Amino acid sequence: MSKNNIAWGIRIVISFLFLLSAVAKLYPSPYFAISTFEVKQLYPMGFSEGFAPYFSRILIGIEFALGFLLLQKNFLRTVVIPATILLLAVFTMHLTIETFMNGGNSGNCGCFGSLLPMTPIEAIIKNVLAMALLVWLFIIMPKSSEKTHNFWVLATVTLASILALFMVAPIQPIVAETFEPETNSVLPVIDTTMTSVPAVETIKDTTSIKTEATKKVEKEVEKVIDEPAKKKSGFAQYFSTIDNGRKTLALFVPGCDHCRDAAKELTELRKKTKNFPEISIIFMNEEADLIPDFFKAAGAEYPYKIIEVIPFWKVLGSGRYTPGIKYLWNGNEYKYYDGINANKFDIHDFEKLIAKPYSELKK
Repeated sequence: MSKNNIAWGIRIVISFLFLLSAVAKLYPSPYFAISTFEVKQLYPMGFSEGFAPYFSRILIGIEFALGFLLLQKNFLRTVVIPATILLLAVFTMHLTIETFMNGGNSGNCGCFGSLLPMTPIEAIIKNVLAMALLVWLFIIMPKSSEKTHNFWVLATVTLASILALFMVAPIQPIVAETFEPETNSVLPVIDTTMTSVPAVETIKDTTSIKTEATKKVEKEVEKVIDEPAKKKSGFAQYFSTIDNGRKTLALFVPGCDHCRDAAKELTELRKKTKNFPEISIIFMNEEADLIPDFFKAAGAEYPYKIIEVIPFWKVLGSGRYTPGIKYLWNGNEYKYYDGINANKFDIHDFEKLIAKPYSELKK
């Protein structure tokens, strides 16, 4: 095989990897995917909320540009190949630090977005192989191969790629969360916290027989004691009664199949369980038009709110993934399921959990 054929083979492979990486960061929809990339990858690195949206779009635009520029001949050996190696080296250095700090056998590095999840160690291996191929390409390509030096080709492709990202995923201003009216019928919430216990006259006799009134009061006192003290969960801005009694708070994405499955399981358990913890849902504002279909798949409708993508990820929590389901009691969080891996929602575990009295939930 001639050096020219080998060179073209390497150029096509590396170009494909960069274009795939850029496209994957836009899956399943540009704004959602880029916002997720910012929250999950850039924020933990220290990027500010104001700078991250610009950096993410410029970075993905450069990936697109390098993918295209590897297939043309202007400044290929002197600019494009070294720039590609440098970018991969920076990525590799970051992933190496992350691996030593947090371990590299789990989690998604974000190289191919959510389309092709890859651990940091897998990404490092991929990057090292890509850099080795690029070094080989640099060596086998003669200096005379660059017969033209049109800088405007590089500038035009790079700027066009970056501008295209800002067009397909415009930066949205940071605004307060938007709320969806609770149009669903909701059962009244009973506040089980008693401010006082009615005084009962003590009956003194030789048989020590308790009156029905005394027994009733004692049961009420036991009921009050066997529940946690109230605290603020932080979700009252979405649901005013969320900190009263036992509640199920779900954080879902309307188009997420795993979220729909979890909602369906909750509905089925709710139908057969007496005094089931009231269900409320916070939806990400991604494909919000699918919410009616979501409730059809779930088999029931529940009170819900809609908030924007980045605020949603913040509410979900750092390192957490959808579907997220919390078990709250008087604002106290006793269980938080998330994602589809080790901590995923387990309907059987949840059934046992909500059946436990407070005395068994105490830590």
